Amino acid sequence: MFIQTEQTPNPATLKFIPGEVVLDSGTMFFESKDAAGISPLAEVLFDVEGVSAVFLGSDFITVENDGADWNVLKPSILGVIMEHYTAGLPIVTGEATVEVADDDADPEIVAQIMELLDTRVRPAVARDGGDITYHGFKDGVVYLRMQGACSGCPSSTATLKHGIQNLLKHYIPEVESVEPIE
Repeated sequence: MFIQTEQTPNPATLKFIPGEVVLDSGTMFFESKDAAGISPLAEVLFDVEGVSAVFLGSDFITVENDGADWNVLKPSILGVIMEHYTAGLPIVTGEATVEVADDDADPEIVAQIMELLDTRVRPAVARDGGDITYHGFKDGVVYLRMQGACSGCPSSTATLKHGIQNLLKHYIPEVESVEPIE
């Protein structure tokens, strides 16, 4: 098995591409070993000293470090991923709960927001090793959460404010701004 790695715009994250399916659908973001209970792969990645977050995409794994040297950390992560796939172990054993704080938002506007996020935004952030999730629309404000390499990335604020906000405002006049949630 050959696992490729790619740098991301976030220097604290590295994207690992195992050349095999990671998740059949959706994404999962874990910020601690306790939260990773439904993913045996994420759990063992947290056993590597220096790993602070794990993001699973369709065909990649993004790992965030807590300031450790990638030259030291990368071989251990590659070994864990390779062992996991070679042993034929499952990537996930349960389903993640998704928090969507959807209030009284107009379903048509929410559908338009979701369509733009799914077709225009998510594929672009996935190329950088991350994802963006919708968490509500209230009083003209769209609430989104950056995950994976996009979480904590120095350019994530610019991505939200200049990229995503401008895109949503252009197509959906009811959108006035975009705000991140933690």
